[in-house]
Amino acid sequence: MTSNNRVCALAFSALLFTAPALQASLAVAASFQQKVDKAAAIILGKCVSQESRFDPSGRWILTYSTFQVEKAMKGSAAPEVTIVTPGGHIGSLHQTSIGVPAFRPGAENVLFVKDSNVGPTVLFFDQGAYDVTSDEHGDRVVAPVPSDLVKIDTQRGVAVPAESPQPLKQFEQRVNDTMQDLRQEHTRMDVLARKQNKPPEQASLWQVIKDNKWTILLAIAGLAYATLLLVRRVF
Repeated sequence: MTSNNRVCALAFSALLFTAPALQASLAVAASFQQKVDKAAAIILGKCVSQESRFDPSGRWILTYSTFQVEKAMKGSAAPEVTIVTPGGHIGSLHQTSIGVPAFRPGAENVLFVKDSNVGPTVLFFDQGAYDVTSDEHGDRVVAPVPSDLVKIDTQRGVAVPAESPQPLKQFEQRVNDTMQDLRQEHTRMDVLARKQNKPPEQASLWQVIKDNKWTILLAIAGLAYATLLLVRRVF
């Protein structure tokens, strides 16, 4: 079972709404760098249509949200992308999933996209989805989607606060800077890997002589002395 499956309870029935108060659901926090690195694409788009239908097994509801793509901040994207998420409404039946973002037609979002067996979905679920709204000046602002999950930093064992809203341009620059840092890090790791796997270089003859000059001189002296003794015996 993947970490995403562990932290997201898929396909809860309508009984969830009548159950007693639940304890907070926990999820491992994904850093912004992890999201940028693992995303197949990062898109800015508007939800233009939505449909829910059963999966092939007929047991679970999946929602298909089609986005008109304005910009791909990472990767390439078609003019429209349909994002698949678990849960949704079919007639009077309602299934919901904790930690999965819910989209609505007409709204704008930034999505960190990954591929799945049923189609493109959101990386790290609601940690990979952001709402895009306009402030009082008409400038677009990016903010994490509302979430029922408490994100935990497993190294420090503390809850991670939600990211603060930021202007869209600043968010884009943050994505670009992170991708540049990742490229540099990947290049550095590739260089280190090549060095570790590289066979030792053959030393040049001159370097061998320099490193062993005294041994060579002694050998030459010994050879000269032996040659002198041999000559004396012969003559």
